[in-house]
Amino acid sequence: METLLSRITTDPAQCGGRPCIRGMRVRVRDVLDLLEAGLSFDEVLEELPYLERDDIRAAIAYAARRLDHPVIHAAE
Repeated sequence: METLLSRITTDPAQCGGRPCIRGMRVRVRDVLDLLEAGLSFDEVLEELPYLERDDIRAAIAYAARRLDHPVIHAAE
């Protein structure tokens, strides 16, 4: 998993510090938006031919990790 996540980079001088794929100006969000729009992995790779299949998997893994946090509700 860490190998996949190492494909995600952040640089304050690039894309406003948003997480990108391997230092390119392709944001994790861009990849997720294409998937959400219904594109398959193969279609994403056609749209962004400089990406690799593992880049897509890394974007999904990154998003899943960022969303995996406990939600604590106040007692009523």
